[in-house]
Amino acid sequence: MSTQIGIPQRLLLVAASAAFVLTWSSGFIIAKIGTEAAPALTVLVWRYLVVAALLLVGMVALRFRDRRLRAHRRTFPAWRDIRPHLTIGLFAQFGYILPVYLAVGAGVSAGTTALIDAIQPLVVATLVGPLLGLRVRALQWLGLALGAVGVVLIVAADASTSISPTPAYLLPLVALASLVAATFLERRTPARLGVFAALATHAAITLVAVTLLAALAGALAPPATLNFWLSTVLIAVFPTLIAYALYWYLLRRLGITALNALLYLVAPTTAVAGSILFADPFTPATLVGLVLGAGAVALVIAPERAASSAAAPECKGGESRETPLVRPEATASREELRL
Repeated sequence: MSTQIGIPQRLLLVAASAAFVLTWSSGFIIAKIGTEAAPALTVLVWRYLVVAALLLVGMVALRFRDRRLRAHRRTFPAWRDIRPHLTIGLFAQFGYILPVYLAVGAGVSAGTTALIDAIQPLVVATLVGPLLGLRVRALQWLGLALGAVGVVLIVAADASTSISPTPAYLLPLVALASLVAATFLERRTPARLGVFAALATHAAITLVAVTLLAALAGALAPPATLNFWLSTVLIAVFPTLIAYALYWYLLRRLGITALNALLYLVAPTTAVAGSILFADPFTPATLVGLVLGAGAVALVIAPERAASSAAAPECKGGESRETPLVRPEATASREELRL
C-alpha cells in the first residue's frame, strides 16, 4: 500500500533538488577559480581539511544536542557499516573530484567538463536494468534523450572552440565513471549510513588519498592569498558538504534515475553562472537547452499515474521500479540525517 506525501514534503524535495543543482554546478565554477590560484592537489588537500574541520564541529554538536543518540550509545556507526563506504567514498569524491580539478586546471573549460559529466544520466539509465533490476519507463527514456540534446546545445559552441586533442579531455570521463560506480555501489550495499556519517566517511578517505598524492608531488603548501582561502572555504561548503549531502539524500528519496536526471540541469546552470561571472556568451542555444533540461527532469520524475496502482502488486521486495517520486523508505525514518 502506497503512502501519499503531503505538499510540505513535496516542496521539500523540490527545494532540495534545486539546491542540489545549484551547489553541484558551483563545483565546476569554483574549480576554475581555485585552480587559477594553486595546483589542483593543493586546492583539494586544503578543501578536505576544511571539510574535516566542519564535520568535526558538526559531530561534536550532535553529541551534545541529540540526547537520544547519546542515551542509546549510537553516536558512531559500526565498523561493518563504515567499511563499504570507504570504497564508495573513494569513487564518489576522490575518483570524481580529482579528475575534474585536474581537467579544469589543464585548461578544459567548465562548460565542456559539465557536458561530459552530463552523459551520466544516460549511462545510469542503461545500467539500472542489468545491475539493479530496475525498469526505466519509455517516458523517462524520452526525458533522458531530451536532456542530452539540451546539454549538447548549451555547450556545443564552447566545445567546438576549445576542444583539442589532449589527454586532459579524458579526465572528465574518468570522473563520470567513478561517480556512476559509487552510485551503484551505494545502491547495492546492505550497509546503510546516515547522510552525515556517509559524508564524514567519504571525506576522511578522500583527505587521506589527496594528502598522500600532494605530499608525493610536493604540493602541500598553500598560497598566502585571500582568493585561495575564500575559494577553498566555498569549495568545502557548497560543492562538497551541501552538494554531496543532497546527492545521497535525494538518491534515497527520488531513486537513481530521477536523481541523475537532475544532472541535466547542471550544465545549463553552469553556463548561466559562467555568463554572469566570466562573461561567457549566453546564446539562444543556452535558453533552449535550459527549457529542454527542465522538460527532461519533469518527464523523468513524473509518477506513473494510471499504471502505478495497477502494477504495484508486481513490485517485489526492495527497489524494483523508478517511477515513484518518493521511495518507500522516505517515510520510514529520519535517522538517515543523523550519525
